[in-house]
Amino acid sequence: MEDIWSDLAAHRKRTSDIRISDLLKDTNRFNEFSASLNDMLLDYSKTSIDAAAMHMLLKLASGVEAKRDAMFRGDKINVSEDRAVLHTALRNRSGNPVFVNNVDVMPAVQDTLQRMRQFSQDIRQGDICAADKRPFTDIINIGVGGSDLGPVMTTLALAPYHDGPRTHFISNIDSAHVSDVLKGLDPQRTLVIIASKSFTTIETMTNAKAVVKWLTEALGDQHTKHLAAVSSATEATAAFGIDPTRVFGFEDWVGGRYSVWGPVGLPLMLAIGPDNFDDFLQGAFEMDTHFRTAPLDENMPVLLALIGIWHNNICGYPTRAILPYDHRLGRLPAYFQQLDMESNGKSVAQDGTPLTRDSGPVIWGESGTNGQHAFYQLIHQGTAIIPCEFLVAAQGFEPDLQHHHDLLVANCLAQSEALLLGRKPLTPKSSHREFPGNRPSTTLLYRQLTPRTLGKIIALYEHRVFVEGTIWGINSFDQWGVELGKQLAVNTLPKVENSKHTDNMDTSTTGLLNAYHALK
Repeated sequence: MEDIWSDLAAHRKRTSDIRISDLLKDTNRFNEFSASLNDMLLDYSKTSIDAAAMHMLLKLASGVEAKRDAMFRGDKINVSEDRAVLHTALRNRSGNPVFVNNVDVMPAVQDTLQRMRQFSQDIRQGDICAADKRPFTDIINIGVGGSDLGPVMTTLALAPYHDGPRTHFISNIDSAHVSDVLKGLDPQRTLVIIASKSFTTIETMTNAKAVVKWLTEALGDQHTKHLAAVSSATEATAAFGIDPTRVFGFEDWVGGRYSVWGPVGLPLMLAIGPDNFDDFLQGAFEMDTHFRTAPLDENMPVLLALIGIWHNNICGYPTRAILPYDHRLGRLPAYFQQLDMESNGKSVAQDGTPLTRDSGPVIWGESGTNGQHAFYQLIHQGTAIIPCEFLVAAQGFEPDLQHHHDLLVANCLAQSEALLLGRKPLTPKSSHREFPGNRPSTTLLYRQLTPRTLGKIIALYEHRVFVEGTIWGINSFDQWGVELGKQLAVNTLPKVENSKHTDNMDTSTTGLLNAYHALK
């Protein structure tokens, strides 16, 4: 395998003077360097990858198929935690069994989904109602990380499909987040979902206690009728006063950042309805099927991963920008940021040896023309080359504002073209107006941002992360790097609350604590 890496590096060195625009003089390049699934097209012709580079990159992916099949089969590929990785089972629409420890998990998955469906229907129709027998108009989801980013991003993305209660989200331990959300709501009309698998997540439970206090002040003992939970800790939820019929759990083979397909997606189901949620799952299942069956050289997740490997490891571009030209996908860059950086932000291989090359890149971005007026200056004329990943729909949801959508699409296409072509200075004294061009981008084009399309997009990027992690030889499904700071926070809290306990800390943190207490 090291020979392939060396060959790729040598090929890059030999061809680095060839501009992407020169590659595009081949009239077949667009067809050869794009892939599609139904009404979704991935164009990667505006990258410096040529046929020889792609041939070598595909060799790097030689172990992906076996690892992929092991994941879908339910093998414990999360070796550091001895767990299977089966978020795909939550959206399995095939009717085929999926086994973990020789037990088919699909009956339990379907049972939970049916319970979610019934609960959502009852809430939306007013059959499950507030303490005063009137319908709920608002939902608050309290979570953090995967228990927040998934439902936040998807409910915003699918706003045209909302016909249920209004959805609100609290995640930040900052008191401002709790205060600002509660300020505009009526506790008598609000259902609260507490999302924490263990029901011990300190940020979530601290926020939950504040919101329960808000409910109790208005409703007294009747506040429990306004509670539901996404958790596997049934004893803890019962102690919190939550009716067990309103508790929806998921197994340890579903990681937080991969959990929107199950009970963590309950706020989305409440907002858009169970049928649209089923379409969301169907879209992801279609991408799963494509990932499992398409040849590697036509496989969208594999190709997207190989493009990332080329840019990160061969070209030395350490970041990538996610640029959706869809206002409703405003939280998608943050969602992919967690998905990618929490999965592949590793420095050791699965066998514990140090990695010999870079792993996950820095993921960042912003939606549409807002980004153009913020950071595109650096993308076009800065010293760093930043691969850009554009996403855009052919159709919007506002036919009476078609000109707006046409202008949006024109901006998206124009930005990728400007990155490609650049511009020569008009005069010797106008070098500040030069655009170097030759900057790579991909474009994901789809018909419309429907629930099914959104499901496909998320699953595409999930599998892309998996493929990259497989090629690097890392475990993409643990996240030990988030533990230390959380553990230290527990020890630091008494020192924040009481200035007498600032001993046994480094001098910088001690100085900050002393300054904090002086300002407090």
